[in-house]
Amino acid sequence: MPILKTALLLFALFFLLPLGISAAIHHWNGIGPGWQVADRSSAGLLPPASQKPEAVVRIFAAPTVRWRGIFAVHSWLVIKPEGADAYTRYDYTAWGDPIRVNGFAADGRWFGRAPQLVFAADGPEAAAMIPRMQAAIADYAWRNRGDYRVWPGPNSNTFVAAVMEAVPGLPAALPPNAIGKDYPHDGRWLRLTGSGTGIRLTLGGYAGLTLGWVEGIEVNILGAVAGLDLRRPALKLPGLGRLGLDPMPEAAAALP
Repeated sequence: MPILKTALLLFALFFLLPLGISAAIHHWNGIGPGWQVADRSSAGLLPPASQKPEAVVRIFAAPTVRWRGIFAVHSWLVIKPEGADAYTRYDYTAWGDPIRVNGFAADGRWFGRAPQLVFAADGPEAAAMIPRMQAAIADYAWRNRGDYRVWPGPNSNTFVAAVMEAVPGLPAALPPNAIGKDYPHDGRWLRLTGSGTGIRLTLGGYAGLTLGWVEGIEVNILGAVAGLDLRRPALKLPGLGRLGLDPMPEAAAALP
């Protein structure tokens, strides 16, 4: 019984309480307009492609539409090969063909919510990543109509996580509230983490454990993730996301 009480207390403290706080913040800020009229314009996080001749890779995430933003973010990928005159944005969505190309501005607000920068690479570093990312997109297993599932996946975060995993040693991880990132997109429930610095056990995306230098310590219960980042000290909490040091301060330097 003491063990059970301790487990319940920890669950309430690290899962239920953060979700309650997130719900209160969301209510205070307003759930925003309906998706039909919500702002999807550029957030000014990328310069015009014509002014940036080098190769570019960006990963963004923003709270999902209306009340679902209490729990989760939507993530997407932007790439631009060297010399290209436009960015290419990839989303994975619930309507039409799941892999949506240039459906929105590359750095656009996600239905009124400003995106955060998760990862940035430029120049030769980005150029080396792009062919692997393009191959992962082309070969993505869950690319047919009807494949998308909000929970536990495969969803937008599953897709972006799979593309990130295609680049060996990519030194970044999706936010803890990117629900669906731990869904086993390739069917493997035990695997190396995307960065290659640890291991991840996932029970079909419904529960799991991640231990990695880049990813930190993460406990997944029904898709909600709580944990610690030891490399860049921070708490990881359901709904609230990451609270602590910027996981990639060098990425912020890439902002215009």
